[in-house]
Amino acid sequence: MFSSKDATKTSVSMLMLLFVAGLLVGGLLMFYVNSQQVNSLNDRVDNLQASVSNLQGFQNATYQNITLLQNETSLADLYANVRDSVVLIQGQTDSKGVQGSGFIYDFAGQIVIITNYHVVAGTTNLSVTLSNGKGYSATILGSDPYVDLSILSIEGASAENLKPVTIVSSSPLRVGEPVIAIGNPYGLVGSLTTGVVSATGRSIVEDSAGGFSIANVIQTSTPINPGNSGGLLLNSLGNVVGITTAIVTDSQGLGFAIPSNTILREIADLIQTGSYHGHSYLGVTGGDMNYAIATQTGVSVTYGWKIVSIVRDGPCDGKLKVNDIIIGMNDQIIKNNDDLASYLEENTLPGQTIDLLVVRGTETLKIPLTLGTRPPPSS
Repeated sequence: MFSSKDATKTSVSMLMLLFVAGLLVGGLLMFYVNSQQVNSLNDRVDNLQASVSNLQGFQNATYQNITLLQNETSLADLYANVRDSVVLIQGQTDSKGVQGSGFIYDFAGQIVIITNYHVVAGTTNLSVTLSNGKGYSATILGSDPYVDLSILSIEGASAENLKPVTIVSSSPLRVGEPVIAIGNPYGLVGSLTTGVVSATGRSIVEDSAGGFSIANVIQTSTPINPGNSGGLLLNSLGNVVGITTAIVTDSQGLGFAIPSNTILREIADLIQTGSYHGHSYLGVTGGDMNYAIATQTGVSVTYGWKIVSIVRDGPCDGKLKVNDIIIGMNDQIIKNNDDLASYLEENTLPGQTIDLLVVRGTETLKIPLTLGTRPPPSS
């Protein structure tokens, strides 16, 4: 039989055993809970690391896109590449001194200066000053008043001081593309301004062109001032796409440039023969159609170019009539004078026969016409 003393020892032993068992069970429970919390924290850390990695990848991609859009060329670098190609042109007329801009070009190994006709027309003592300040006598090799273009030669300049530009086609230009003008506004040599192409295929009229339209002109928001005439119009790659030529008085950032396609088309003739005779001629005057004119005159067409007068013995004499409306040329729609002048300049030559689509009263006629050659601007 157990004594009361033995019973007491047994009870104490059981209590100790239960206490130790409780400690073990509690420890296991705490270990399990802590383990789950650690795993959860590890999962969160992994998720955060993945998110950070994705963000870094997005930032890298964005940086790469920006680099590609800027073509890795800053305006400062572009300017440094072409500033020595821009020249200051000065001369004297009967009444005053004149100055403008020009740029250096290598035509088949012959270094020439390209500028506007109105910069050098009627001048004497013509000179060209390079960016290094050295000046040289200049001579006009050829001119075309119809597109406000002249080509000069300079005497005595060493080849290492003459840095020609690259001229590319202006055809790919689109409205909204950035362009850069470099010239000498008000004699401030080598000034750069920037803007965008506002429109293409414009036509403008200058006094030097004898009342004829200068066709397919580039309209730009790049600020142009007196003295910029004859300067560079560059694309974002630093290649010449035009020659700055005119501004609209009192306008807010509205300028015009002769397209590089015109330079490339004419330069060989201007250098080799002194002139260009590839401008087609209709021998008519006219104006743009619109809704108001159509309503007043009772015609059904609200676009096109309406004939106002016809030159006697000209290409259209006996073919067209006053009030005829030209709405097409060789299946190309003609909406206005811009379309008409640009199509003739870019796609035709004197002596070529084209098909005119003409609205005459209630009829629409297709009329074949052989184009003539423009008379001299002074006539």
